[in-house]
Amino acid sequence: MVKIPDITLIGGGITGLLSARLFSIAGAKVTLIDQGFIGQESSWAGGGILLPLYPWRQPAAISELVSRSITTYSGLSDELFAETGIDPEYRISGLLMTQLDDLTDAKQWCQSYSIPYQAATVEQLKTYPQAKQKSLWLPTIAQARNPRLLQSLKQDLLKRGVNMVENCKIESAAIKANKITEIASQSQRFSVQQLVITSGAWSANLWQQLLNNQLKKPNIFPVKGQMIILETAPNTIKEMILEKDHYLIPRRDGKVLCGSSVEDGGFDKSVTEVEKNNLASFARELCPSILSNAPIIHHWAGLRPGTQSGIPYIDKHPEIHNLAINAGHFRNGFAMGPAAAQLLVDLITQQKTDLDPSLYALDATH
Repeated sequence: MVKIPDITLIGGGITGLLSARLFSIAGAKVTLIDQGFIGQESSWAGGGILLPLYPWRQPAAISELVSRSITTYSGLSDELFAETGIDPEYRISGLLMTQLDDLTDAKQWCQSYSIPYQAATVEQLKTYPQAKQKSLWLPTIAQARNPRLLQSLKQDLLKRGVNMVENCKIESAAIKANKITEIASQSQRFSVQQLVITSGAWSANLWQQLLNNQLKKPNIFPVKGQMIILETAPNTIKEMILEKDHYLIPRRDGKVLCGSSVEDGGFDKSVTEVEKNNLASFARELCPSILSNAPIIHHWAGLRPGTQSGIPYIDKHPEIHNLAINAGHFRNGFAMGPAAAQLLVDLITQQKTDLDPSLYALDATH
């Protein structure tokens, strides 16, 4: 007889992987199901800056998750590398932000969350003249290389015995006595004890589909983001750079990510020449001496799980006793991921939480 898993998660992005890992470490038998390949959607498509863009302009509930998450990545990356041999490429490359009209607010936020900051360095001012005024250099901000972190997490979970089911689109659920007893795709059925939706931009639709439209769905919607990669020699650009709505992220091997657009368009992941040119123009105008002739080697789009405020839903369903959600992290799935996963685990295991769970509740204003 096949044992029913203690925890079944639907959605294998960064949120699902981190949540599954914590449940597994706690001793739970875990199954992780994804409609495609594990880690291949929004989490794979992002940039990996371990800080929200302009966090002082966003609700404090986001900063609370971020401040608890970003300090864990160094140790997590070391553990994953040691266990799997896959280097997540966690790097403290620092973040330079320019043209800040709210510089005082930025400094106050850094002080509140113990983030070191200073003025742009002499070398940075030579490379980026626009940093002479209204700029801020955060030397301790890190990045992770999304695909490699996701690959290492997947391999780690497999070694821990987590059951991973790929290319399986869950379409229905059986509910009895206010509990989900079974979920099913067109070809497979899974008995469940505790179900968690970690399906990113698809979470609201899945929620409504499983519950047969009986209960209001969380307000999560897809927001497309396009990005490009330019190729340079290693260490040509050292720091991450954020200016207005766009950023550059230099990887260890010389590839430079440039992102990203923010577009409404449903679940369409197509790319456009217009946005490709916009991103390329930003990169080359920001660093003309470095990127003017750098070739564009990749252009893609991902679908972020947006909410109205950017605050994710991390909560147990008030009526379906074994259903929970951890979704809606918008652009900050990596930056909020570890603390969001811990809050989910604490709620389900009825442990004392380090955060105020009401901020992320299903009935809160998102």
